[in-house]
Amino acid sequence: MTVEADTRPDAADDTRRRRRTVLTLLALFIVINAADKAVLGLTAGPIKDDLDLTATEFGTIASSFYLLFSLSAVSVGFLGDRIRPRPLLAVLALVWAAAQLPILLPATGFAALVATRVALGAGEGPGYPLANYTAFTWFPEKRRALPSAVVVAGAAGGTVLAAPLVVLVNNSLGWRAAFGLLGAVGVVWAVAWLRLGGGGPYTARLGPAQDEPSRAAEEQPSVPFWRVVTTGTWLGATFSAFAVMWTLALGFAWLPLFLEEQAGFSDAEVSGIVGLPALSMAVLVLTAGAVAHRLLRRGGTARVAQGLMGASLPLLAGVCLLLTTRVGPAVLLPLLVLAFSAGNGQTPLTNAAIADICPPGRRSAALGLSYALAALSSLLAPYVTGRIIDAAPTEAVGYGRAFDLTAGLLITGAVLSAFLIRPDRDALALLPEPPVASPAFGTDAEPSVKE
Repeated sequence: MTVEADTRPDAADDTRRRRRTVLTLLALFIVINAADKAVLGLTAGPIKDDLDLTATEFGTIASSFYLLFSLSAVSVGFLGDRIRPRPLLAVLALVWAAAQLPILLPATGFAALVATRVALGAGEGPGYPLANYTAFTWFPEKRRALPSAVVVAGAAGGTVLAAPLVVLVNNSLGWRAAFGLLGAVGVVWAVAWLRLGGGGPYTARLGPAQDEPSRAAEEQPSVPFWRVVTTGTWLGATFSAFAVMWTLALGFAWLPLFLEEQAGFSDAEVSGIVGLPALSMAVLVLTAGAVAHRLLRRGGTARVAQGLMGASLPLLAGVCLLLTTRVGPAVLLPLLVLAFSAGNGQTPLTNAAIADICPPGRRSAALGLSYALAALSSLLAPYVTGRIIDAAPTEAVGYGRAFDLTAGLLITGAVLSAFLIRPDRDALALLPEPPVASPAFGTDAEPSVKE
């Protein structure tokens, strides 16, 4: 059965305008998501001093963000195939706000910070995969790498925008005010999304315009979910994302302290420096997405565009991170920038690869589960790093050991993803057996939408 979209010129123009608006809002959604993560690291010094925390205690606060992160990502990921994206994403943004605002209270100490970070992580866990899933509902197969890159670039924007703003608010109003500001921004985004956001026409269970259940989608043959998550593409993408997210969590929690305590930069300098990996990430993410998009449109294979090209980026990050504690200060910053940015350039390519191999009714769940398992590294990385630093004879040695561990994960993830990510092969393997044709219904495995 074929679902035809309205092909009138005015309708096509309206669809393109709506698509751009939704993609912009989704990128801003990830901007807030990233800023919520970054604020703890950017205010780490004042928090440690004010609450008299050890490195392990601060690492515990940072890791607590990810305690329910993965469970929430999986649970809501399965709901994403059944509930409209407009209310679902709005609720998540309001949960973020509700978790940030209590930190304004002067009585908020170690235990309360842990509790609010757990709540915030539960709200943010599903955010990234659902944002990608919603963006994919506006684009057909083979055109998803670039919109995913735009969404992923929002993470870089969040760090770039948050760093100077958080430092400014921290210096003028205190570290608690920075958390409160981000809570207010979450409320504003939720209102804008309810007014302007929503799902698109390329979705399994939601209709083209009204986000209502599509009868055509319900009639599609089902592919067992276990078959999706045992493909080489899904496994390679998930393990590599595990390594990349370990690196991101390390950067959010510990990079500002490393720059201040080990590299000798001032607070003002750190606020500018931590934005450099984010800027580099934005460039690499958008470039990788655009190159993959062009390769696929020119007939290139997804193995090259999404697998091999994607694997080169965490490999570069891992090598740079290995070198950061073994070189002089002259090249330290360029290496740190690449180490904490290059790996994430693979993310839109692996997201698009997973989406392309999945039947429509499995996309949200497959993306959510992959992200949830990868995010377990974010639960471990800050705490493990704190333990390594506390156990080392000096902080410098501790940072070196933590960075080497992270580099090893990145390089291993790159090698595995290079060998395993083969979207064209896995998409064919997951094609369901076509139903017997009848006069009333055809044998299409997925509704086609023409713009």
